[in-house]
Amino acid sequence: MTQFTIEKLLAFGLAMMLIPSEAIAQTLDRAAPMTFQGRYLVSISDADMLASAYVNGQLGPREGRDALSVIPLGGRHVRDLRAYETEASNSVAGPPVAVAVTPDGRFAIVVETFRPRPDGDWQNQRFSDLRHGDRILVFDLSDPTRPRRVQEVTVAERPDSVSISRDGASVAIAFNPQGAGTKTPLAIIPFSNGRLGQPVYPTVPRLPQGQRLIHAEWHPKEDVLALVNENAATVEFVRVGRQRNTIELQPWGNVVQIEKAPYMARFTPDGRHLIVNNLFWGPDVEGLWTEAPRGSVNSIRLSAGKQADGSPRHALVSRAMTGVSPEGIAISPNGRFVVTTNLERSYLPYDDRRITWFSTLSLITLDPQTGQLNHVAEYPYDGILPEAAAFDASSQYLAVVNYDHFDDRKQGGSIDFWRIATDPLNPHPKLVQTRYSVPVTRGAHSMVLVP
Repeated sequence: MTQFTIEKLLAFGLAMMLIPSEAIAQTLDRAAPMTFQGRYLVSISDADMLASAYVNGQLGPREGRDALSVIPLGGRHVRDLRAYETEASNSVAGPPVAVAVTPDGRFAIVVETFRPRPDGDWQNQRFSDLRHGDRILVFDLSDPTRPRRVQEVTVAERPDSVSISRDGASVAIAFNPQGAGTKTPLAIIPFSNGRLGQPVYPTVPRLPQGQRLIHAEWHPKEDVLALVNENAATVEFVRVGRQRNTIELQPWGNVVQIEKAPYMARFTPDGRHLIVNNLFWGPDVEGLWTEAPRGSVNSIRLSAGKQADGSPRHALVSRAMTGVSPEGIAISPNGRFVVTTNLERSYLPYDDRRITWFSTLSLITLDPQTGQLNHVAEYPYDGILPEAAAFDASSQYLAVVNYDHFDDRKQGGSIDFWRIATDPLNPHPKLVQTRYSVPVTRGAHSMVLVP
């Protein structure tokens, strides 16, 4: 390197030192404003257990109480965001669909899969000490800085998931077979003026008794539910009919065979496709889940054709690989991107040689017309047990829940912010983690955006 070049570099460095830090920050803000578009984010946290309790059964010390967190957005830079919390009993032990928000954004509904941990010496408390929950909690979000519980309803034992219909008038709850799910796998509950009515437990067609209906998801435009069967690795669709105080589920088209251990499902914004994640867990997997192989996502096109009897034929049209244990799915509002949150083996005890000191996100492109999926890449980062993510309304930014931190000096969990980026000379999408995050109660696991 010549002396002339060195002098130029030194001069440039001196000039940068003379620029006020506020000016540099303003320049960066102009280049990347990082305003997460939407009204607010809603997440829930299970404060009852360390992530490693899944493996060694030890709940560990408590950090606060189970919580519902609301992060108002309002066009502010993400560095200025904060969470407002209230107590809400919930559990991470299930798919990350334990909270849902009404279409008008006014109310959040939370299912209690397990009750809060009992009082006592935390060093002797184990996962097996937790008792099944049986409550549905309703929260008023009209003032997102002061979320408040307005109703509590007792339902069947161990609800797994919650979904709200497009008109906000019906709530679907799926139940675990280890609770009430063998006899009552599904409940449909009317919802009006911020109040849940009496639950109805309809017969679910084509679901063998004892198999796990792990998630029931409402279609965004039809009175149709997608029902995910974990044991059979299938998705079936039913049309929901209402007559006075009765509800009947009618099969709507064929059952679609997917892949091993599906966990949850999300419709694309236009309702043309359903995206399902597959964890590849099971009794024939070493450690049930701790040594699972890489997972996948499937794309199902609704009404791809007609069957001989005139009913719709739904078709499996695409698949893509993901990281290990892709528990959460997020689909961008423009229908072009899918992200899965992959646990890897970040949740293992620190002294377990199999632990991965990272989690990952998988970025997948989606063709909104054909449903074709294309795996882009995995993006590792420093986090534990990420179970959910949500795109903002612009489809440019992503919020990701972080259950806990490897640095035990850092209390709580967090909502971390990422962005979709491209190289102007090579327009290939990438995920980039920003330095911004919002602290929440430890154990964040389910999250939705209110656009």
